[in-house]
Amino acid sequence: MPLKVLDGRCAIVTGASSGIGQAVAVALAQAGARVAVNHSSGGESAARAQKVVDDIARDGGTAMAVQADVSREDEVAQLYAQTEAAFGPLDILVNNAGIEQPSPIEQMTLDQWRRVIDVNLTGQFLCAREAARHFLAREAPEGERRARGTMIFMSSVHEVIPWAFQANYAASKGGINLLMRSLAQELAPRRIRVNSIAPGAIRTPINHEAWDTPEALADLLKLIPYGRIGEPDDIGRAAVWLASDDSDYVTGTTLFVDGGMTLYPEFRGAG
Repeated sequence: MPLKVLDGRCAIVTGASSGIGQAVAVALAQAGARVAVNHSSGGESAARAQKVVDDIARDGGTAMAVQADVSREDEVAQLYAQTEAAFGPLDILVNNAGIEQPSPIEQMTLDQWRRVIDVNLTGQFLCAREAARHFLAREAPEGERRARGTMIFMSSVHEVIPWAFQANYAASKGGINLLMRSLAQELAPRRIRVNSIAPGAIRTPINHEAWDTPEALADLLKLIPYGRIGEPDDIGRAAVWLASDDSDYVTGTTLFVDGGMTLYPEFRGAG
């Protein structure tokens, strides 16, 4: 069993009904946190979120599903209110919710641009602002190795690697980089830690076309020096560390969990 390094803490994970968000929610719960599993809407999204909650409970953890569209200010406020009513004061935010709407730039609609920016960037701003308000409403903890609260932004290798046909997504992730660093600079003196995780190629439903055939996987692995695709629990373990007191002296940092993708392996031995 994982060490209970987050025992008794309250966490929100946005976009936690599948993929990376699901793995992070499970990992935080295994580490002892009480987790709000956020999902965007009813129907299939709600059913998936409830399954995550049930799986956590079956494993001895504590979680609940909470619906909220993170791009809507009123729904974000309600997400926090419901979470704290059930689990007490918030300790951890994992700002994970994100979408893709790929398109050649000449065909990309304003709606496609706005929806990705609204969820991926504005949504992370709204959730971070609300988390800061809740963290600052409590007294700073005694001792030198405990933050008032911890925020983890979910970015991407595409905060540094350009991505043709995904200009809206890459722009949102580049924005997250400086949003995170600016908030880290602003909030560190008030004992709030802010960091990012930047996943590389992770085996999730959102990118199944990149790995679901041997041919596609072989092409993908050419971009990953470490020689394997990432798994969602690779991100979950990183999130537990960044959320815990073990990383107390870490703030304003992007942790790339990418098997070396940002090393640009195509340049190995060339140029």
